[in-house]
Amino acid sequence: MRVLGITVPNEKRLEIALTVLYGIGLSTARKILDESGVPYGKKAPELSEAEENKIRSIIEGMKIEGNLKREIAGNIKRLKDIKAYRGIRHLKRLPVRGQRTKTNSRTVRGNVRKTMASGRRKESKT
Repeated sequence: MRVLGITVPNEKRLEIALTVLYGIGLSTARKILDESGVPYGKKAPELSEAEENKIRSIIEGMKIEGNLKREIAGNIKRLKDIKAYRGIRHLKRLPVRGQRTKTNSRTVRGNVRKTMASGRRKESKT
């Protein structure tokens, strides 16, 4: 089964398989299946043509994949343009939602500490 150019895995249950699409999590996948009247445990190859079309039409009415990513990028760009606090945090590539930065987010800040090695040098093969 393909939805908006993305292949839904055949071997997984539909409630899990639909989460492959960006913007659809487990709860949204369950809502889609409830609305279309398909049981959660069914797999993609077991779907009838009508069930497949019903699921596809519900998903196409939602904002997912490229459109959602574009909207999120636009929201972040707006915050940067108006120089909001959150936008400045995005610009500096720091945590935006109030997380601490003293100990966590070291990799983002570029402060990666390496642990001490054993002290012995590796012998070269000669």
